[in-house]
Amino acid sequence: MAAGAFSAFERMIAWRYLRSRRREGFVSVIAGISLIGIALGVATLIIVMAVMNGFRIELLNRILGLNGHMLVRAESRFVTDFDPLAQRIAAIDGVTRVAPVIEGQVMANSDVAAAGALVRGLRQSDLRSLHLVSDNIVAGDLEQFGAPDTIFVGVRLARQLGVYPGAMITLLAPRGAVTPFGVTPRVKQYRVAGLFEVGMSEYDSTFIFMPLEEAQRYFRTGAAVTALEIMTDDP
Repeated sequence: MAAGAFSAFERMIAWRYLRSRRREGFVSVIAGISLIGIALGVATLIIVMAVMNGFRIELLNRILGLNGHMLVRAESRFVTDFDPLAQRIAAIDGVTRVAPVIEGQVMANSDVAAAGALVRGLRQSDLRSLHLVSDNIVAGDLEQFGAPDTIFVGVRLARQLGVYPGAMITLLAPRGAVTPFGVTPRVKQYRVAGLFEVGMSEYDSTFIFMPLEEAQRYFRTGAAVTALEIMTDDP
């Protein structure tokens, strides 16, 4: 049998000072009230710490679950020949996933509104393994990710633009072709294939996911990517 929390001697001492005597009854009442107060204080502290610890874990899971734990970037603007590099990184002990990523800021325009957004180009398999997104598709089908000229949009951004699955939005990127009259922005229309809601306003109102190959064409990176996103088993 496992030993109790207190020994017989400790229980005897506690009972000696807590039990009531005829001449010291008031002192015993004060001791009892003090004991209850300490117990309530400790219980409250334990509950608050448990809630805050759970909130911290949930917050970290949402932040790191979408952005990755580390990013590998090149000294130059783009990471070229990234697949062999990704395989070498994936072989490192503790690394659970390596995904090539293309990121770029755009202006998203619909018939009723416009808003700034961040485009992230990913392969369908990598988006599927990003469970914070793939498990929170609220409209559309992830199987459509990869179809020509399709994107997935955060639900808050979709509401701001007044769009829904099947609607068209225009993406405008500031860095475009250089002409004798200056730099012209890149403009292209895309069909909204689905909506996601991860539960954090910063992501739901900003992020747009685009197939990696289409993102390479849109941002004109050729066969390169902007970074390798790394997930580990202990962030």
